[in-house]
Amino acid sequence: ASPDTSRAPFLTRYFAILDGGSPSDILDLISDDFRMSILFSTGPDAAQDFSGDREAMVGYLEQRERGTRTHHLVSASAQGPDEIFLGEVRRGGEFEASFVAAGRIGATGRLERLLIARSPGVRFTADGPEGA
Repeated sequence: ASPDTSRAPFLTRYFAILDGGSPSDILDLISDDFRMSILFSTGPDAAQDFSGDREAMVGYLEQRERGTRTHHLVSASAQGPDEIFLGEVRRGGEFEASFVAAGRIGATGRLERLLIARSPGVRFTADGPEGA
């Protein structure tokens, strides 16, 4: 069975836009007081932290490789305005890294806070734990 995307509808939409043809459309989803941190690891000695406000998101989007990675839901949950999205990043259909995203959606329906951590060091599957 596929994961229930209705458990994190905002973040599910966010990653669909990120994977699509116009990732900068994400900027339409964020609030005026938006704050973020994306910790992007490619291995034990290689991590980069993209932190800040709207301009940090613009910078993050500009440096991304386009059309090479896709985000796939493993599990999700929501509690009030907060959503958690556990997934994996694939390159050419092959596992590249696991990630967890936490977002807070404000009263205006826009994303106010976003925290994402990504690492190839551990993989989550629908069937239980699995090493990378």
